[in-house]
Amino acid sequence: MQFVDAHCHFDFPRFDGCRDTELGKARAAGLQRLVIPGVRRDDWARVRDTARAYPDVYYCLGIHPWFSADHRLADLDLIEEWLTADPERCVAIGECGLDRLRGGSLAEQYPLFEAQVSLAQRLERPLVIHSVKTHDDVHGVLNRCHWSGAALIHGFSGSYQQAAKLVDLGCKIGVGGVITHARARKTRDTLARLPIAALVLETDAPDMAPEGVRPGQNSPAYLGGILAALAELRGISPQALAPQLLANVEGLYGWRRERIGE
Repeated sequence: MQFVDAHCHFDFPRFDGCRDTELGKARAAGLQRLVIPGVRRDDWARVRDTARAYPDVYYCLGIHPWFSADHRLADLDLIEEWLTADPERCVAIGECGLDRLRGGSLAEQYPLFEAQVSLAQRLERPLVIHSVKTHDDVHGVLNRCHWSGAALIHGFSGSYQQAAKLVDLGCKIGVGGVITHARARKTRDTLARLPIAALVLETDAPDMAPEGVRPGQNSPAYLGGILAALAELRGISPQALAPQLLANVEGLYGWRRERIGE
């Protein structure tokens, strides 16, 4: 089986000193590629340099809603500059979005999120979106911006109805370690019902740890377990599910199948 970790903070200190080991374990299990999202300007160089150290690691650049107060709209000029200079490895804009629980008021978060949506639209690049209790708000922004591109709703934990509305706009829904927890009934029900074509695997490592993994110790090496949990939810074998999920992430990030080794 082959799979891609569509959203992994592989640049975080949790992986210092063990990056090669963790990536090696993930590759041995079937990992083909990994995508690191950028969350704030001060970290973008680290994200880029971490990705460039490995032939199968890619990255995004964005302004996370938690750090909206630390940025200006002018910072998007740097995103455009870096993305344009490295289009093969910098595959999307994000992690951007909205968060009702952290990051200040939504009024402060909206301008930067809307500007990143507009930038992605203009550059014809995918979006990687963080949304916490703001799925209707995110849908509203994408709708108002006449969004017509590809987007990943990372770490989705809303209702089936909210997910379906976002899928109707062309969004993919991130499937991570949450589904391995029996208590996550709403998320598990949603991911069991959505079209398989709308789903993309992710770890959000080192966060969003699967069942049995200590908080903050998640790794791309656990992606196979997330695939197995999703396959069980869907009543399908992991071997049958993996090729569709691989095709989904290829479409999200604009990769051709022959470039991924098939």
